[in-house]
Amino acid sequence: MSVDSVFVHKMWNDHELSKMVEGGVPYPMLSDGGGNIGKLYGVYDEDAGVETRGRFIIDPDGIVQGFEVLTPPVGRNVSESIRQVKAFQLVRESKGTEATPSGWKPGKKVLKPSPDLVGNVWKEWKVSEAFDE
Repeated sequence: MSVDSVFVHKMWNDHELSKMVEGGVPYPMLSDGGGNIGKLYGVYDEDAGVETRGRFIIDPDGIVQGFEVLTPPVGRNVSESIRQVKAFQLVRESKGTEATPSGWKPGKKVLKPSPDLVGNVWKEWKVSEAFDE
């Protein structure tokens, strides 16, 4: 979502994003023409009439599960955003019986939260890293 129109989004997707992400961004882009949503999330700059680069992952219950706000010179990573959405989906589907370690990808080892995991995450983390090779 940005203050740009849906037409600008289409041009950006057709001429830029689709060349970086096969098939373009796999989710809808929305227009926040007046910056109303940006104001609610604290990313709208009224003086400049633009929104700071922010990414918010919101679950089906409307709860913000993750967010990242960057200044304009630093780009975002669409693949990382998709990875995080998939991780949040896995945790939600497991009803909290599984957690994902740093850098987790679908099909890789997950963590099983329990009192035994406290102080031992590093052991599981080392095992998880071996699965990424």
